[in-house]
Amino acid sequence: MSGRRASLVGGLLLLVLVAVNLRPAIVAVGPVLTDIQDDFHLSGTAAGALTTLPLAFFGVYGLLTPFLRRQPRSETLLVAAMALLVVALLGRVLDAPAALFAGSLVAGVAISLGNIAIPALIKRDHPDSITLVTSIYTVAITSSAALSAAVVIPLRDAMGGGWRPPLALLALPAALAGLAWLPRLLRAPALVEPAPAPASESESAPAQASAPAQTSAPAVPAPSRRGAAAAVWRSGLAWQVTFFMGLQSLLAYVTTGWLATICLDRGMSAASAGYVLALSNLLQAGGSLAVPFLARRMRDQRPLVLIAATLTIAGFAGVTWAPLGSVWVWSAVLGFGQGVGFATALSFIGLRAHDARVAAQLSGMAQGCGYLIAALGPLAVGALHDATHGWNVPIAAVLVAAAALLIPGLAAGRNRTVRAPAAPSPAPPATVRR
Repeated sequence: MSGRRASLVGGLLLLVLVAVNLRPAIVAVGPVLTDIQDDFHLSGTAAGALTTLPLAFFGVYGLLTPFLRRQPRSETLLVAAMALLVVALLGRVLDAPAALFAGSLVAGVAISLGNIAIPALIKRDHPDSITLVTSIYTVAITSSAALSAAVVIPLRDAMGGGWRPPLALLALPAALAGLAWLPRLLRAPALVEPAPAPASESESAPAQASAPAQTSAPAVPAPSRRGAAAAVWRSGLAWQVTFFMGLQSLLAYVTTGWLATICLDRGMSAASAGYVLALSNLLQAGGSLAVPFLARRMRDQRPLVLIAATLTIAGFAGVTWAPLGSVWVWSAVLGFGQGVGFATALSFIGLRAHDARVAAQLSGMAQGCGYLIAALGPLAVGALHDATHGWNVPIAAVLVAAAALLIPGLAAGRNRTVRAPAAPSPAPPATVRR
């Protein structure tokens, strides 16, 4: 194995090490939520806020990036994210409701740093295999979410029946990930960012087409960070990517928050309902992993959007209205479709950005706004369920949202890129004629 190939494989393993820490801090709370409620005497609304509010902070860093005078390197963000996550995970198990909620919110902020940094890092370090690397990243996220939800109760029982030890243990892999990234952070100042190609318009020709290089062409200055931010926020393509990210995340969080409850209300046992949710999460990993293999046979990503929307609609409808014995099948269909949608949404960030600088801004915008949209989903479904005392109206609204996924998705799926204007070249020194 060549040195460059070994470096790329090592970088991919480091990405996976971070990815497995980006969901368990939130997902693992669900199975022990009743224990937490009883311990702190929380109302149902407060318990719901404990799991919903962190989701609104998943993209908060992305909303701040356009206002930063200097963009931190991805390595800096990832080490900071893991350090902040360790503090949050240990802080929220303290014997105080304020620490519980503060730790949950800080965990959301820490996860937002990783959410924003990794897509730009993939664009920078793996520009020729964005879809494959993004799929591996999403598989790590969804698999770790499913695993954490499955093991938190056995760990609770094995460690004495309290909810605090299993949640505190999540700080261990976060600390290991932060330590693993430290050497790269210390070497980061010596690394050179690849110079972006010249561009003069915000949205240009197909993403996979590029002009042949000319060795005699003069160097083109890189676009300024503020110029990249302005180009992204004014781009219709960037907003299409953002709304696709928001809608598919909304549907995923509805699944996480309400799928088990739907199964319980249909007559399943609590254990079976939990396994249905775990099955859906596992099939999300399968859907994410299928994306690079499907993409090889497609001219662009529009067929992936169609697959994601169709399977999501079928899955939600089947889980809610099909015979109870077939719920397992429809849960698998739902999970696979949402896995395809998640991997496609994250791939859009790299594929639709012209260079790593634009990718960082697009990642911040798509995830910052997208996760704010997504946080409304579980709350809206809960409100509709309370108002109608059933699941027909809430799931009908969910199906409308799943169909609406096609509007931004089919537009974002065409091969185009968001470009930032090049920074002006310094004026040549004036010559004095005598």
